[in-house]
Amino acid sequence: MSRIGKKPVELPSGVTAEIKGQTISVKGPKGTRSFTATDDVDLVLDGTTVTVKPRGLSKRARQQWGMSRSMVANLVTGVTEGFKRELEIQGVGYRANMQGKTLKLSLGYSHDVNFEAPEGVTVNAPKQTEIVVEGIDQQAVGQTAANIREWKKPEPYKGKGIRYKGEQVFRKEGKKK
Repeated sequence: MSRIGKKPVELPSGVTAEIKGQTISVKGPKGTRSFTATDDVDLVLDGTTVTVKPRGLSKRARQQWGMSRSMVANLVTGVTEGFKRELEIQGVGYRANMQGKTLKLSLGYSHDVNFEAPEGVTVNAPKQTEIVVEGIDQQAVGQTAANIREWKKPEPYKGKGIRYKGEQVFRKEGKKK
């Protein structure tokens, strides 16, 4: 049995959910999100709780059970608190700043990198060496942060590049004489 799937998802005050067929729409203070579950699970709304139940005991139904419950919980978290990924830039001369809605990155290339944030995701640069990516869709926030990091991944010799806050970079020793 799925330990995650068994837990019901509580809807906090100010959050409403609506189920139409296999699609659940969650509306909260930060916006509206929806998720369409597969035909292997049932979505049940009981007042302020959403329960996910498998249809049958097939392996696929059990797999979708826990995943669907996690997706519904992420919808609720997204519309109440939102999701946030923080990046830090390390390296001499490496910096980031905002110009309107465009993130301008100076990463040691012969040109500056202009990064446009996708719809539904906000990108801020509170300091020259910090980037904050926020939004209500966890997947979009994580993908945007990964796309920014992709421009200059941390290298193992000096540790220069863009990394997630708190990320440990495996350092290598330089060549010996």
